[in-house]
Amino acid sequence: MLEEFKKHIDINFNNLKENHFLLACSGGVDSVVLVYLCRALNLNFSIAHCNFQLREKESDIDEDFVRKLAKKQNVGIHVTKFKTVDYMNLNKVTLQVGARELRYDWFNKIMAKYDIPTLVTAHHSDDNLETFIINLSRGTGVEGLTSIPEKTGFISRPLLYFSQDQILAYAKENAIEWREDKSNQETKYLRNKIRHKIVPLLKELHPTFLRNFSNTQSYLGETAQVLEQEIKKAKAFHFIKEGAITKINIESLNNLNPKQTYIYHFFKEYGFVDVQAVIDLMAAMTGKELLSSTHRLLKDRNYLLLQELSVEGSEVYFIQEGEKEIEIPVQLKIELISNVVTVDLNTIYTDVSSLKFPLIVRKWKFGDYFHPFGMKGVKKLSKFYKDEKYSRIAKEEQWLLCSEDNIVWVIGKRFDNRFRVTNQTKNILKFTVK
Repeated sequence: MLEEFKKHIDINFNNLKENHFLLACSGGVDSVVLVYLCRALNLNFSIAHCNFQLREKESDIDEDFVRKLAKKQNVGIHVTKFKTVDYMNLNKVTLQVGARELRYDWFNKIMAKYDIPTLVTAHHSDDNLETFIINLSRGTGVEGLTSIPEKTGFISRPLLYFSQDQILAYAKENAIEWREDKSNQETKYLRNKIRHKIVPLLKELHPTFLRNFSNTQSYLGETAQVLEQEIKKAKAFHFIKEGAITKINIESLNNLNPKQTYIYHFFKEYGFVDVQAVIDLMAAMTGKELLSSTHRLLKDRNYLLLQELSVEGSEVYFIQEGEKEIEIPVQLKIELISNVVTVDLNTIYTDVSSLKFPLIVRKWKFGDYFHPFGMKGVKKLSKFYKDEKYSRIAKEEQWLLCSEDNIVWVIGKRFDNRFRVTNQTKNILKFTVK
């Protein structure tokens, strides 16, 4: 196995030969064998070990074993202890999720501190098979059936080419000691049940089952790449970006074939993975919406409007007398001038004497009204929005420039007649959207 591992490193993992890397070692057979293999090739690395304090004394014995392993192999070591149960309870996550978050956060800190570019883990080809079965049992698209990649960002997995049987055989042939986590034998966990009950039966089907399975996953990975390219091209055509909002024509979505597949891949990255819910929204009344943890999807007449959810902040901003510009929540340039020059939607001219400072920039509220420039009388802002065919999202995005509680400008849309420049105006204040 050592010679095969060396060839594998030479061909696929030159990065491990060029720079110092961090090797995650639990003390189990997979990561311990990986330590021995890397040391045999004189690769430059240090060990990182996490003590999750979940198995009382056993966890401490694991830590001591890894410390002695590092000393024996003459490599550096980083060790930490986690209060894993406390973290799980505080963040309301499962053991698997909590342990993963803790260890990768710690790995990142070590790598940043010591300028280490790569983390190496001991995932092997049996892990790929187990993950495939887990995803298959839960329901997934093509991407969920592809293999764990050998490289993902800063993580390298050089053992993915090898099976657990090969790893165990190498350990026994070379009298390598390791720590056995007894919980790995318990079948109450889904992965362990698959590992001990399902995978052995699958391996009995064909003597080269695992290698054949790896080839199949490789083909699926290539298929996934083709699918990704097609989805990217179709999405660029159907998703029309308008400022902070993306518009998607519902009729064009309905004409896609296969519609469900396109919709799933279009919207999954925004947190909308329930395809039927999106299809139902397409047929719903205007104003209906779906929310994910990051985005809103709103039905507006013939379109779906996609918007990123923003963090709630102050909804009222002030402009003090004498200020020449503001950057938040909109970019406005403010100038004291003597003559009106050009007029457009992004520029207004006001009579300074009509304004009461500080001016206010805010969103609309129930009962708002104004005197639209060029029209007679008063108009409710809600009616103005309706006439202008504002979507619900557009209403929420629109900012108003106000003097006390009076609307001076529906910014970028309509000016209020009460603040216009007249023949009696002595000082003119010009506002321009930058």
